[in-house]
Amino acid sequence: MKRKVTALLCTSLAVMLSAAASRADRDDDRHHGHFDAARDPDARVLIGFKSSPVPLDLRGKNPALVGLGSYLVNAAGGCNDCHTHPSYQPGGDPFLGQPEIINVEQYLTGGRQFGPFTSANITPDELGRPAGLTFEDFEHLIRTGEDPDEPGELLQVMPWPVYSHLSQRDLQAIYSYLSAIPSRPDNPAPGP
Repeated sequence: MKRKVTALLCTSLAVMLSAAASRADRDDDRHHGHFDAARDPDARVLIGFKSSPVPLDLRGKNPALVGLGSYLVNAAGGCNDCHTHPSYQPGGDPFLGQPEIINVEQYLTGGRQFGPFTSANITPDELGRPAGLTFEDFEHLIRTGEDPDEPGELLQVMPWPVYSHLSQRDLQAIYSYLSAIPSRPDNPAPGP
């Protein structure tokens, strides 16, 4: 009986030490800025908060969804490339070998032109709705590509066919993040 109890205690101790070591590794990774979303799903939330170039208003919002949304918008989706014009501050264009400095004054205010199409301002309106859309409208736009300003017409530049495959939670996260960023007027100087 003593051997069974001892073996059980040793096994329990080994499991606890392994879990503690795994937690310590994860904490060490977070401390050093290295995140592995496969090992730690919360890493995407932390990366999201770290990658948001603008201050966030978290009042009344789920911080985990906002952080995940920032991850999807800023680290995975590249929304800044089309919805901010210009995308980078002078001297902060990584495509020119410069350290990245996002154009926070025009962050997600639209204005980038693609032939006859101009990207939309997706910052929140006075009611906190990104691009003035309810979540249901936002989800419909992403799932179907239907232009909310031109019912029956499909968005031609927005990569909605790719984003339409995102999970409901991912879309809620993106919407939550876009609801948390500063509201700004449409970009006053649209261009290519």
